Amino acid sequence: MGAVLFRNIQYLTPDFTVERGFVGVRGKDIVYTGAVEPADAAQYARQIEGGGKLLLPGLVNAHTHLAMTLLRGYGENMSLQDWLFKRIFPFEAKLSSEAIYWATQLALAESLRFGITSSTDMYMDVNAICQAADDAGCKINADLMAPVGGDEQSEKPFAGAAAALKRWHGHDGGRILVDSYIHAEYTTSEERCLLMADIAKTHNLHMNLHLSETRLEHEECKQRHNGQTPAAYFARLGVFDQPTTVAHAVWVEPEDIQILADKGVSVAHNPVSNLKLASGIAPVPAMLKAGVNVTLGTDGVASNNNLNLYEEMKLMAVLHKWGSQDPTVITPAEVLAAATINGAKSQGRDNTGSIEVGKRADLQMLNIDQPHMQPCYDLLCNLVYAAQGSDVELTMVDGQILYHAGEFATIDYQRVVREVEQQRQNILRQL
Repeated sequence: MGAVLFRNIQYLTPDFTVERGFVGVRGKDIVYTGAVEPADAAQYARQIEGGGKLLLPGLVNAHTHLAMTLLRGYGENMSLQDWLFKRIFPFEAKLSSEAIYWATQLALAESLRFGITSSTDMYMDVNAICQAADDAGCKINADLMAPVGGDEQSEKPFAGAAAALKRWHGHDGGRILVDSYIHAEYTTSEERCLLMADIAKTHNLHMNLHLSETRLEHEECKQRHNGQTPAAYFARLGVFDQPTTVAHAVWVEPEDIQILADKGVSVAHNPVSNLKLASGIAPVPAMLKAGVNVTLGTDGVASNNNLNLYEEMKLMAVLHKWGSQDPTVITPAEVLAAATINGAKSQGRDNTGSIEVGKRADLQMLNIDQPHMQPCYDLLCNLVYAAQGSDVELTMVDGQILYHAGEFATIDYQRVVREVEQQRQNILRQL
């Protein structure tokens, strides 16, 4: 891992302004930012000219199911409940560790292509997922256990959990972290929720779960638990006592938003998935006003159908203007924060998410010398409203360039595609 100097490049500062200058990387860290060339410029082994480029913090996908690349396009035009129980869960019951590994590798290649340096993944087989991320060089928060579908009380999801936690949590200087996990109130018993909360507290882990994604989920929870909403239910069980990220939060009520704010819970906003499944529109402006840490996620590609966080950024910016009938609501800076520093915070990563000395060099470089980025009155507005995921030219994680100009440094893309197709065919033959 050498030293890289970005020269004469525009870059996003921690206060969401854009400056032009130099950004130096040594080892895993950013060691220089400034308008003038560093005195030791000649000592940087690789120098990248920044004309027509923009350097940004890497994006953080705060809620996804990486291995669902195997299900891209498999369950279309269905309600969430039918989609889950008629298509997704039966397919997932046939997944092997090998299938999950290769599907995750494909997802990580797609993520790097779109400037994503870190993902919060919610899926089965933490060993396979962490191994795929380790091999690819990406950052990941992977769930310790993920019992979904089938027999919820089965102990199969717990097999090897202690060994997986010991092997992967904090691996490679914290590049890989392990989180605890509850799928949702409607798929998980109270006993299992309490167990997962206890595991999180015992091992000081973060927690991930789905929350109030659909009106049906939200209202049926109230019927089951004497009027308690999912947020109130999980708060009562102590699930939010550890740092928690909840995905969706579409149907949360004002009292729920206050619970999330008071408990320091992060919300992973998934606008594309929520619209595609007709789940609804999360009250993000109200969450921001209450001080909730709002992040962005793609969800899995089975309900998206890609990992292009630039689409999520634009939709977050415009969707809530319509929803609130206020064109001033949600600024480009708030959107960029959700996609970068807020996502890092939700993962428990305080050493990344912005371009400043001492932070980890998790970076993406965009080619902004393109027709859709011209002219430029406000570069932040262009980033949120005009930029495309395909504009990403380089993605760096912990100072290592993993993607550059169509080439992957750590992923054999052609082999990954072949392996994923073979796994897909194997599963379809079993259904």
